Amino acid sequence: MSMFQDFLKSGESNERRCDTPEALEKRRCSEKNIFNPEPSVDPLKDAELQNKKENVVQLRPQNLNLKLRVGVPETFTVTFKRAEGYPIDLYYLMDLSYSMQDDLEKIKTLGQEILNTLMRVTNKVRIGFGCFVDKVGMPYVSTVKAKLANPCPSRLDTCQPAFSFRNVLRLTEDAREFREQVSKQIISGNLDSPEGGFDAMMQVAVCQDEIGWGNVTRILVYTSDDTFHMAGDGRLAGIYQPNDGKCHLNRYGLYDKGNEYDYPSVGHLSRVLSANNIQLIFAVTEKSVPAYKALSELIPQSVVGELKNDSSNVVQLISEAYGNLSSTVLLEHLEAPQGLNISFKSHCGNGEPSDWKKSGKCNNVKIEQQVSFTVSVTASTCLSKKELFFVKVQGIRDQLKVNVETLCACNCGDREEGSPSCNGNGNLECGVCSCNKGHLGQKCECQRQGARNTTLTMEALCRREKDSQLCSGQGICECGTCVCRGHFRGNFCECDDSSCGRHNNKICNGQGICDCGTCKCHANYIGPTCECSTKTDKCTNKDNVLCNNHGDCECNRCKCHAGFIHDFCTELVAPSNAQHMCSSNTLTRTFTHPIGAIDMTALVLGSSVSGVVLIGIAIIIIYRVLLEVYDRREYRRFLLEQQNVQWKEVRSSETLNVSYTSYNFFFTFYFLLISFAVITHQFMSSSPR
Repeated sequence: MSMFQDFLKSGESNERRCDTPEALEKRRCSEKNIFNPEPSVDPLKDAELQNKKENVVQLRPQNLNLKLRVGVPETFTVTFKRAEGYPIDLYYLMDLSYSMQDDLEKIKTLGQEILNTLMRVTNKVRIGFGCFVDKVGMPYVSTVKAKLANPCPSRLDTCQPAFSFRNVLRLTEDAREFREQVSKQIISGNLDSPEGGFDAMMQVAVCQDEIGWGNVTRILVYTSDDTFHMAGDGRLAGIYQPNDGKCHLNRYGLYDKGNEYDYPSVGHLSRVLSANNIQLIFAVTEKSVPAYKALSELIPQSVVGELKNDSSNVVQLISEAYGNLSSTVLLEHLEAPQGLNISFKSHCGNGEPSDWKKSGKCNNVKIEQQVSFTVSVTASTCLSKKELFFVKVQGIRDQLKVNVETLCACNCGDREEGSPSCNGNGNLECGVCSCNKGHLGQKCECQRQGARNTTLTMEALCRREKDSQLCSGQGICECGTCVCRGHFRGNFCECDDSSCGRHNNKICNGQGICDCGTCKCHANYIGPTCECSTKTDKCTNKDNVLCNNHGDCECNRCKCHAGFIHDFCTELVAPSNAQHMCSSNTLTRTFTHPIGAIDMTALVLGSSVSGVVLIGIAIIIIYRVLLEVYDRREYRRFLLEQQNVQWKEVRSSETLNVSYTSYNFFFTFYFLLISFAVITHQFMSSSPR
């Protein structure tokens, strides 16, 4: 029998088995029977870093088992060294819109030079070629029949019909074939400025077999002189179905679902490129650099280089961009299950390690330079089963496989038939009794009586309310009766004799008993926490007078009336400006306040101003009403005259004399206002003072 069997024989409930080591030892559990599992890291495959052609290893370890306890972090170290001469696959993806005509002519002669440049860092390079324009439909491409056949701006030029994406050449080591295939390409054209490059990049990433990607460093060079369409732009052509992220190349290498699926989103494209370990180089003209730099920040392992108008610097650009990509090491985790928190600390060999971050990163790492990362994994909850996640360097196929499980159950497997711990009425397995027919309970101590006598009916007797916890969560239910833990008691373990309030850091102030959450105070003490004494010995002075008759005794302390202080309210508080105390008990003073004369000038002036303002407002209102009545009357007369008018020929020699009458409203208003002011002044002058 194993070391756990003695522990299991105790037959205790599950609730009592799980406790702190101190509590278990206090209950006389022997140390050998206490199972306290520790988190552990067990490497399953840990091959040395090496640079052999037949077996290149750049990341170690390669596989490990991780056992975690909830809330306890466990760490392990990951080491990376970029191998020298690691093979490279480079796919050249080119925009064939009409504005890229001179660039196409230049690329036709640069295939061998690109290969030679990459051969300086590795002895095995493959190169492929693809091109794109845009979706074939308005508003991206003209659907006029003649323009579909030849989308060039001028009829004198010859262009091939527009297309979404074409895989021209699979990855190959043959520079001559690259040159021949590129030389056959003819420029095309479209209408709008943004290009359909997102569709092309998605197909290059997901069409693994058609492109011919190998398990090597994968580089995608994207060249264009304008911006890009993205998810949602397809709706302009009535394309609502989101991009499915699948390969849709026909036997001619053409993407033939461009008018069925929308452009991919930035996030979707970023995930696909990262999942396929493709490093992206944007070679774009000066005007497009800001847009692609913003895009590059959202796509891991991507850089932007400025392309000359004729692409003459593309070889140098590729060389510099590859150097930037290869000098940055970014470690991340993939497919981590919920409930795991993973963080990284980088050791880049340039001093102190970094702080804990969501990913590890080292810059300016040279070929054959070794860097390491500390990975911390913490489980926030128990995992239902063994899980799996990966740790990898972006753009590199090498990865670490991590098998993880949580230690949330005792490691026991012994089975005892008819165990005494189960009262001989069941089998004990992993500390739990499996009862024989006719018996129930934690220890099979209960006998079934009738068909309705089940574990559920017994448990119902241990619930205070229908949906409440068994025994209030503070005990176990045995045969319909609650067996409470520790200081809990009651029919449903609802009483906690340690939950009463404290005073002076003592339950019930040490002057009472805690009874089911309520303090029952000893004699001479009252209050919710027995904090108040009913004695009066500390309120009585030497003359046996309670608070000197100037206060009340509360909790054996004097609470003085206003104006009195001291322990026994014996001192009178004097005002700060008091000079002497009056000998008499009553002092009466009589005050008279004379009523001042009314300022008639202010009264009349205020009334006059108010009157002027009110009269002015009244005049304005009356004028507006009269003007409205006059306008309506004149308008009716005008309509009547129009109905009765009789036109006749007028000789040019006849003269029409017209007279005009004008009415100045503002002059009249001010005249009335001044007149009123004069009258008011005369009235004030004649008024008695």
